[in-house]
Amino acid sequence: MIAAPPSIAPDPIFHLIGLYKADTRADKADLGVGAYRSNEGKPWILPCVKAASERIQADPSYNHEYLAISGLDEYTKSASKVIFGQDSALLKSNRVSSFQTVSGTGANHLGAAFLSKFNSSKTIWVSDPTWGNHFKVFETANLQIKVYPYWDPATRGLNWEALKDTLQNQTSPGDIILLHACAHNPTGVDPTHQQWEELSEIISAKQLYPFFDAAYQGFASGDLDHDAFAIRYFAERHAEFLVCQSFAKNFGLYGERTGALHIVSKTSVVARAVDTQLSALQRAEISSPPAYGAKIVAAILADPELYQQWRNDLITMSARIKEMRTTLKSHLESLKTPGTWDHLVDQIGMFAYTGLTPGQCQRLVNEFSIYLSSNGRVSMAGFNDSNVKSIAKAIDTVVRETK
Repeated sequence: MIAAPPSIAPDPIFHLIGLYKADTRADKADLGVGAYRSNEGKPWILPCVKAASERIQADPSYNHEYLAISGLDEYTKSASKVIFGQDSALLKSNRVSSFQTVSGTGANHLGAAFLSKFNSSKTIWVSDPTWGNHFKVFETANLQIKVYPYWDPATRGLNWEALKDTLQNQTSPGDIILLHACAHNPTGVDPTHQQWEELSEIISAKQLYPFFDAAYQGFASGDLDHDAFAIRYFAERHAEFLVCQSFAKNFGLYGERTGALHIVSKTSVVARAVDTQLSALQRAEISSPPAYGAKIVAAILADPELYQQWRNDLITMSARIKEMRTTLKSHLESLKTPGTWDHLVDQIGMFAYTGLTPGQCQRLVNEFSIYLSSNGRVSMAGFNDSNVKSIAKAIDTVVRETK
């Protein structure tokens, strides 16, 4: 018999979603959920996904059989080329172990479980702030979490000098460092290319193990190659690192849980040994990953017409989000809302870190039915032409009246 476990607070994002759904006010707005919405505020099935799904369903050989432990082979091979590049030297040298996972969360956990077992250090450094679930995932894998500075509230940008100082003076050889490949969650603030290059040098000098979380490739800028810059740069200069890849955002496959883990090893021989260890870990946790989303992605990446349609869909989503950033900033400036709002357009990706205080956020929820995280993070996909002006007015009100 075990003692009754203590109750813990609900996950803040899913709790927020529940509050939004229970709210009966007609003018409510959901700025918390990390999912793309159309300008009508509706979930959007990408045209390429719809076409691929129809082909799969019409195929007389379609079935619901188990996948291999490592996943759908054509999916993992195609996914690795998306993240590392079609002509990647890493892939040609067979130094990458690629496993299908339960979206990006599963990739983070499988990667953390592997490193907890085999990496020389059990310490992982994460940015302050980072995606809230990183803490739960890494704690579950028995990694010790430390934080490095990232967000500078004074500039509402990257705390670059403090970040460098921490990595250079507080880390130890073998420590793991979590890096957001693009569209940093929750801040939307990314290093410049030059800063990525400097980070690579520091990480090499300190002998740290890079752990990339890539949840927004193509969704951030609309350009798959641009958003993969950091990973491909590190691929040329680091013998060992891993990448957690998600297709939830950039394919709109949120509920299909479609992701991948790629572990780069020093040699192909080591990579094959890594394959066996990942197989053992995966078998113990999920046995075999879900098939449908993987089949959709594989079909799109294998077909030139569908692949081009996907690239067009990425531009559609990213362009709408950029437009909402510009429009929100324009409305706030027209209202002469106190403070500067340039950071809204300087940031990139689905999320914006507004700089609003917890008290201001709570007023937006309670009085205006505008649901956002208490740290001021908003999903720009929740804005549309029908609500952006009224949300700006509500923000103006709470900024003027609440600390």
